[in-house]
Amino acid sequence: MSPLLTEIRQSPMLWLLVAVPVVFAAAKFTPEAHTALFVLSVLAIVPLAGLLSHATESVAAETGDAAGGLLNATLGNLTELVIALAALRAGEYTLVKASIAGAIVTNTLFMLGASFLLGGLRYHFQEFNRASARLQSGLLFLATIALLMPSAVAEVDSTSTAAVTQKLSLGLAVLLIVGYGLGLLFSLRTHREVFAAAEHAEADEAPWPIRLALATLVGVTVLVALVSEIFVESVQKAAEALGMTPAFVGFIVVALVGGAAEMASAFSGARKNRLDLSVGIALGSASQIALFVAPVLVLLSYLIGPSPMDLQFWPGAVVMVLIATLTAMFVTNSGRSAWFVGVLVLMVYIIFAMTLYILPPAIP
Repeated sequence: MSPLLTEIRQSPMLWLLVAVPVVFAAAKFTPEAHTALFVLSVLAIVPLAGLLSHATESVAAETGDAAGGLLNATLGNLTELVIALAALRAGEYTLVKASIAGAIVTNTLFMLGASFLLGGLRYHFQEFNRASARLQSGLLFLATIALLMPSAVAEVDSTSTAAVTQKLSLGLAVLLIVGYGLGLLFSLRTHREVFAAAEHAEADEAPWPIRLALATLVGVTVLVALVSEIFVESVQKAAEALGMTPAFVGFIVVALVGGAAEMASAFSGARKNRLDLSVGIALGSASQIALFVAPVLVLLSYLIGPSPMDLQFWPGAVVMVLIATLTAMFVTNSGRSAWFVGVLVLMVYIIFAMTLYILPPAIP
């Protein structure tokens, strides 16, 4: 347990862990203070994300960056899944779809761009395995096509839109899950040697013992899930008080808070010249949301939602996901990065955020 306590004592960010019991107490005694609960839940998720980052890096040291990136993406996406499930039960499908599209774009543009920038400020050039980036970008492109089809059908045939879109979404959900599973089989099993991490120059600090790392992963993941429930219950009321629209909340705020754990690991990996881990987390998380989390939510809506949810997103969201995917394919094609590449990618993300905040789209 000493490595964990040492990490908490030495990291000022982890001192924010005091916000975890505070937010639980506030949720119990003052559940109507939505803005305060919103702020406290964000402050609680930040240090939990830091712990999750360090624990995941320790596991990645044992499993390799490819599997470590997948592990981090999976655990990090648990936050998005919990948030989406809470909104799904409440029938807030606008928030669900906005958070799905926002998580894809945030991971693809903000997380990837910031990783390139932070790593590039420390190293003149950084290299990563472009085969892995190409695979994840290809999976994202597949998901973008799947998101485009229900909207295209709605434009072509408006008479039977609801029935056709629902049937198509159900079939696409199953197809995307199958595609994601086959992608894992390809990258982690049949062609594992192709996705080996590029060599990095900086030696890592001593990782935690594997048992401590795994125990921390489990415990912190549970806490993140519980805090996320409080975040979901307070975010809508807090957004109204702060003058934010539902689209901006789902696309930007929920995506940034939900991806805090993955971002901490991705940024740390970039600063340590482990860009394979950063790219694997950013693109792996985005493809996992697009090909697994979103289809699972469609299937679960038949069980826990007030009505079945489809994959028909508003046109602006589809365009943003498509542009984000093409941007990722473009900047990762060479297998090298520098700080200015990160700046360009971040600027694309900022353009999207400004557009949603100033001119929120009409969501069906």
